[in-house]
Amino acid sequence: MKKISLLMFGLIQTFAFSQTQDLATLASGQNIGMNALFDTKDNLYGYVSMYSLGKTDKKTQKFEYVLLDKNLNPVANKEFEANMIVGNYFGYVDFKGQIILQPYDFNVLQALSKGASMPVSMVIDPKTNTVKPKVYYDYQENGTFVEITQPKSFKEERKENRAEKKDKGYNYVSTVSEIKEGGYLAVELNDYGKYVNKNSIIRFDENKKQVWKYSYNTDGSKKVFSDLTVLERDENHLYGILRKVNDDDKTFSVLVLDMKTGKEVSNKPLTGLSPETIYNIDVLYSSGKKIDNDKTFDDKVLYLGRNYEKGDKGFARLMLDKKSYNVDLKTISYKPDLSAHIPKLSADGGVESGYFLQTKDVYFMSDGSVGILSEKFKPEGQYSAPKTTDLVYINTDKDFKVKDVQIFEKAKSKWVNSDYLFSQYLNDGKDVVFFFRDYQKDQVTKEKKWNLFINTVINGKFKQETIPISEKDNFVVTPFVAKEGYILLREYNEKEKFNKVRLERLNY
Repeated sequence: MKKISLLMFGLIQTFAFSQTQDLATLASGQNIGMNALFDTKDNLYGYVSMYSLGKTDKKTQKFEYVLLDKNLNPVANKEFEANMIVGNYFGYVDFKGQIILQPYDFNVLQALSKGASMPVSMVIDPKTNTVKPKVYYDYQENGTFVEITQPKSFKEERKENRAEKKDKGYNYVSTVSEIKEGGYLAVELNDYGKYVNKNSIIRFDENKKQVWKYSYNTDGSKKVFSDLTVLERDENHLYGILRKVNDDDKTFSVLVLDMKTGKEVSNKPLTGLSPETIYNIDVLYSSGKKIDNDKTFDDKVLYLGRNYEKGDKGFARLMLDKKSYNVDLKTISYKPDLSAHIPKLSADGGVESGYFLQTKDVYFMSDGSVGILSEKFKPEGQYSAPKTTDLVYINTDKDFKVKDVQIFEKAKSKWVNSDYLFSQYLNDGKDVVFFFRDYQKDQVTKEKKWNLFINTVINGKFKQETIPISEKDNFVVTPFVAKEGYILLREYNEKEKFNKVRLERLNY
């Protein structure tokens, strides 16, 4: 194994720059993936490349991670053991600056049959290059904290839940998380199966002593209950939407709690949109995958969701003022707001020949304006493949009115859910660049090749650059997000054990 000396990311970025890196030579195992790491402000931190080193015994296997800075300099690596049901890990940076390796691609059915437990995340301290299993906390009904280093097996968990439900008539459910504001935050409830009640949010200090407790839905039942959607949290306040349901009657309010005392600071009615729109304002999906549909600024919180009026009729924007606690709700309809810019667009988002607009990404600016990137998509039929065609960028102003719409025509792709790749903010969040691919015919050779389209929106103006990324000599070229002003291209050939990544500067 090649040993990598540990240095601080910032130090390496100051004194060194590397435009290429061969992932295949960084560790002795098989490279099973790489993903970009972003800090809590959505700035690129670096990359983590994962390697499988094979089984150590019947129950465990070994992995190795390699950390690279955003200039592709390797800065740390380490081996660790994991549960056999884990297929891979995805890395992210937490509020402490630690790198968390979250397990995914694991076989739950295998775990159930063999009595295995849910695999835990691994925590990397980049300053010391140490890695250890993540410690979890459980808050119990009797008011005590329990530290969990090894979760119970699925079978044990299920057996205990059944016994508790038989004894009490409900399951006590709680989750605990360490928070950047200091200490811990727990949520608890009693789960009766068809309904829940006795919901609470509880804050604890660093010593796990209760600071405050906010309770709601105390006597919740099947038809009369309340629930809380947390929109944002900072060191001063927790902001959320409190829904109260009485059979078919649903009312909403914007609830603001003092993070130091847990007391209500504000509780203002929220009206103006359909109950379904308000209730689902915090989630936005594309092909079953959740889109990052919110952004927090110093003075406001922005969310983009669907506008539901007997079906999906467009978009809804929620803008919460963090000082006055007032909420501004605005909508854009497919028809007539967008149909004037997008040919053949129907009132439910359908376009020509069975395609519809599928939202792929959302971009928020500090003045409240929003960019919405969609793609024309046709789902898989009984005898037909899924297809995608043009991308559509909707640009709004600060009042959520349509400024302009840009349509990026591209060839039809089959058996894929999207040709959109990724995006990032530019110039301290004031502008945007997004990337998509297209399988185009070369005007000279008449051969079809994959091209990468780099699209910048700077000061509201569009600019496009094209880079060929088709397979060449059996090498697969895959684009990745990179530091601002660059793109990362991965060239891969499994037979030749070639797995290189390189940075290319963008022109904008």
